Amino acid sequence: MDYFFAAIEERENPGLRGKAVVVCMLSGRSELSGAVSSCNYIAREFGIRAGMPCSRAKKLNPEAVFLPVRKEFYTSVSDRIMEILRSYADPGVNGDFFEQVSVDEAFLEISERTDGDFNLAFELGMQIKKEIKEKENLTCSIGIGPNKLISKMASSAKKPDGITVVSSQDLEAFLWPLKVSKLWGIGDVTARKLQEMGVVTVKDLAEHDVIELISTFGKSRGTWLKQAAAGIDNSPLKERDGSEQIGRIATLPEDTLDKELISSLLERLAEDVIKKLDSRELSFRIVTVTVINSNFRMYTRSRTLSHPVSSKEVLLQVAREILGEFLAENRTEFRRVGVRVGGLQKSKGQKSLFDY
Repeated sequence: MDYFFAAIEERENPGLRGKAVVVCMLSGRSELSGAVSSCNYIAREFGIRAGMPCSRAKKLNPEAVFLPVRKEFYTSVSDRIMEILRSYADPGVNGDFFEQVSVDEAFLEISERTDGDFNLAFELGMQIKKEIKEKENLTCSIGIGPNKLISKMASSAKKPDGITVVSSQDLEAFLWPLKVSKLWGIGDVTARKLQEMGVVTVKDLAEHDVIELISTFGKSRGTWLKQAAAGIDNSPLKERDGSEQIGRIATLPEDTLDKELISSLLERLAEDVIKKLDSRELSFRIVTVTVINSNFRMYTRSRTLSHPVSSKEVLLQVAREILGEFLAENRTEFRRVGVRVGGLQKSKGQKSLFDY
């Protein structure tokens, strides 16, 4: 999806069109205390980017419209779009053919539906764009390729509202001129290291000695780099039983080590998590608590349960136990606290606290 959160806000309020729109995850401490979650392309022209402090974004463009994140609303829109996308994927008979990556992105396997014909795949992509536009009044950018790596990179080639097809015969022409940092899966650290080795473009990487890559990055990573530069990616699509993790994090009213104050916020966050689990009929096995202190250091700790549950009481008990450990080990006041669950699967009946 194209600048998903901000695009939804533009749709809901057409008066925002033509303006720089910035959606922020606000902490509540001050008017613009928090980080940018999403922004439209007009805002990006001013240098505003996701992840930067909202206060800095305000300095870059004082005239921009700043809005708070409405995560539940965005998720409801996402759920409808994902159902549209799922209807175009191959039927899942001999494997998984749909993979939701995030709230605004998914992979579809369409080889059977198109019989491997990239022209038919293009037509299918245009149908998807048309249906999403008609039903949700939102645009998306689609990449079509022989594997996940290429389709992911192609989806970014003509944003916004674009569609790009890269067939097996076009791999070198598409990939090789790109800077190596543009290769999906390569982060800043790896990109800098490759540049130190004289590898600037994807073509440089494709022609680089694989033995040196393995020596520098390890066998698995070095081999992957060589294959990715050639457009090779055999990773399968993985159907997800709901989101891999569901969680909430929020800022405390003040920096504190007060257990009751922190527990009160933790309970509200746990309630939100359980509501999301219930709406998708999911249970969990892993509980993770995250705290960020006043020095902005983050601490995370998890517990794995003996069997899946969907009980708020269990979630709270485990989360409070972890919180107690953090409080016993730390003397610096906490600024933010979060709870998330993982190991998700379809519920088979709720277990009570006393099953433990």
